Amino acid sequence: MFFARNDLLYTNPDRLCYGVAVTDIDGDGLFEFVVAGFGCANIALKWTGRGYLDCADAVFADPHGQAIGLAAGDIDADGIEELYILNSDTFAGSKQQIDRLFALHGGARVDLFAQPEAAAIANPSAGRSVAVIDRMGSGRYAFVVANYGARMRLYELDAQWRLGEHSRAAGLTYASGGRGLAVGQLFGSDVDVVSINERGPNLVLANAGDGTFYDVAASCGIQDRFLHGRGVSLFDANDDGRLDIAYGNWEGEQRLWIRDDGPFAFVESSSSAYATPGRVRTVIAADFDNDGNPEIFFNCLGEPNRLFGRRDGVWVALDIGEAREPDGLGTGAAIADLDGDGRLELLIAHGESAPQPLSLYHVAPNTHHWLRVRPLTPAGAPARGALVVIQMGLRRVAQSIDGGSGYLCQMEPVAHFGLGTVRDIDQVSIQWPSGATTIITRPHVDQVLIVPHPAVDDDQIL
Repeated sequence: MFFARNDLLYTNPDRLCYGVAVTDIDGDGLFEFVVAGFGCANIALKWTGRGYLDCADAVFADPHGQAIGLAAGDIDADGIEELYILNSDTFAGSKQQIDRLFALHGGARVDLFAQPEAAAIANPSAGRSVAVIDRMGSGRYAFVVANYGARMRLYELDAQWRLGEHSRAAGLTYASGGRGLAVGQLFGSDVDVVSINERGPNLVLANAGDGTFYDVAASCGIQDRFLHGRGVSLFDANDDGRLDIAYGNWEGEQRLWIRDDGPFAFVESSSSAYATPGRVRTVIAADFDNDGNPEIFFNCLGEPNRLFGRRDGVWVALDIGEAREPDGLGTGAAIADLDGDGRLELLIAHGESAPQPLSLYHVAPNTHHWLRVRPLTPAGAPARGALVVIQMGLRRVAQSIDGGSGYLCQMEPVAHFGLGTVRDIDQVSIQWPSGATTIITRPHVDQVLIVPHPAVDDDQIL
């Protein structure tokens, strides 16, 4: 499936890296891969047309930080995403280094957690993952942090535009061995949270419709209280227009939960090969080869990576190609189409046990068709958490605009659909966290649809 293109990385030394996210780090309207450096500088890889150049400024690089997780989202509704960088200098408990929350103001980068008024609310605990969520459907986002052995945190701006910690008001007071986070519209237009944990039950936090959350993991049947969760991804595994859940367990069985009838019902649907225990970290679900069938990529630490694909309705192991990395120390990975060829690039970070360089992978060119959909908030920022569904005859395929997934990571804020030989799409529907919907009829394939939020919270047809 994959072949290496590390030659496109202008500089690529051995480093200790963890999470990877995709956002517009410099405000020029183009996305970059952002990589968390642990005891070394954070980097931001910009596509120049010939390769990837590190465009990180001195403030963002923060070379003395110990960054592991990151996520981007527009918390102040100015159309530009802020970037949360989770520092963890200890395995569990209290930490010394505070997290970073970088914002662009007047062309200058500011760390909101470094402001005097934020000292009392900075996350004091060793965290693992961070995601961004529009919990009220207002177009203003909050960052939710999964801590290890301490309660979750939720950071957002209040009505006076002051940064506050609001986990108690949102009902996010759960303390667990927090690991992977994913957000998406699992049960309606409100955005929900999936928290995959270690040494304790997983959490499926349903949005009550007012921005507060309650745990329905027991009703879903996915608590897995005796396993050690890592990465998690939300995607449509069976073309029914609803999001399903794939997650990995460290040295435990891998899971694939498919939505069933009933408000919170799921059915575990992994094959024996898929479920094989392994040292899984990041989990990514995407259609890498654009054949119209999704693949699931398991990024592993100290053993070969794995790739599974849905072929004739069955999940089977695929030839992963050069991305197998039998000696790779995988810690994070993300996908994006930064070079604009309609196929996803896969960037893998390594570290933890020893420094290793980044790995960049492409899929061979093919004649398969594709469609990419990029919904925007009222302010023009990526509408993370929006649900995009395409209709092709009897097939309805859903994708979530990623607010955080994988493990320590966040994918590009674009719904990428591989179409195979399909040229005709009946319609594309977008459901924003606000509840507003847009329907686009019979769009052309092989293009990027950038879709603004409706002027009012109502349906529109384009």
